[in-house]
Amino acid sequence: MVTLRAPDHHGLSIQEPLSKTMEKKKQDRLYQVDTVPEDFDFSERVVEVFDDMLDRSIPHYHEVIKGIATLMDIHLEAGDRVCDLGCATGTPLLEFSRLLQHKDLQFLGIDNSLPMLEKARLKTELFSHTENISYRQADITSLELPGTGAFILNYTLQFIRPLVRPLLLKRLFDNLRPGGLLFLSEKTVEEQKMLNRSFIEVYHRFKREKGYSDLEIAKKREALENILIPFSAEENQKLLTDAGFDGLSVFFQWFNFCSIVAVKPR
Repeated sequence: MVTLRAPDHHGLSIQEPLSKTMEKKKQDRLYQVDTVPEDFDFSERVVEVFDDMLDRSIPHYHEVIKGIATLMDIHLEAGDRVCDLGCATGTPLLEFSRLLQHKDLQFLGIDNSLPMLEKARLKTELFSHTENISYRQADITSLELPGTGAFILNYTLQFIRPLVRPLLLKRLFDNLRPGGLLFLSEKTVEEQKMLNRSFIEVYHRFKREKGYSDLEIAKKREALENILIPFSAEENQKLLTDAGFDGLSVFFQWFNFCSIVAVKPR
C-alpha cells in the first residue's frame, strides 16, 4: 500500500508544523486500564491528551493536512471561507492559516464540544491567529453557511450516525459555492474480509510503534465500538456522488485510512 500525496506547491511555507513547536503535549494514557468506564466521547479528559492522541493514532496526519492545504492553495480564491467541521483543538486550522497566509482566507472551526473549543481558542491566541480564525459551538448537521469555499471533514463523518450522513453531505454540497471543495478523511473498512483483518493488524502495529500497549489498543477499540462506525472508501465516494459532487478523487491512502477531495460543479 503506497501513500498518495498532493504535490508540493511553490506558495506553501516549508517551516516546521505548529504542532512541532508547541510545548510538550500531555501523553495519551487514558486506556491503561483493565476496564473501560464509559464509551469514548470528547470530554475534558480526552481534550487534555487529544493532540498527542491524534499524532499517535492517525497515520500521516500532518501529511494529510499539508495535502489539503496544497489543494486549497491551488483552487481557492481570496476571501474564501474554509470551514473545519469537528475542528477539535484547532490544530489543522492553525496549520492552514500558517501555510496559506498569502491567500487571504477566513477560517471557521465548528465543534459541539465546548472543552475542545476552549483549547482551540487558547492555542489560536497563543499563535496570534485570531484575525482570520474563529470558532463556533454548533451541531454540524444543521449548519447554514452558504457560499463557503471549502468544507473539511477530517475523521469526523465516522462519528455521525450512518442514517444522517447522506443528509449532512447534501447540506454541505448546497452550502458550497460553485467550484467549492469538500475534503473527507476517514478510517475505512475493506469489503474483502481477509484484507480488512490484515489492514487492522497493520494499523495496530503502527500504534505499537507509537508507544501504545496491546491493552491500550484493545480498550480504546472497546470504547469506540458503536461510536466510530467506518464505511468503506467506495461507500464514502458513493455518498459524495449521491450528494451531487461531480469530480472526486482519493488524494491519500494508507491501508485503512483514506482522504478524498470532492468538487461542486461550477
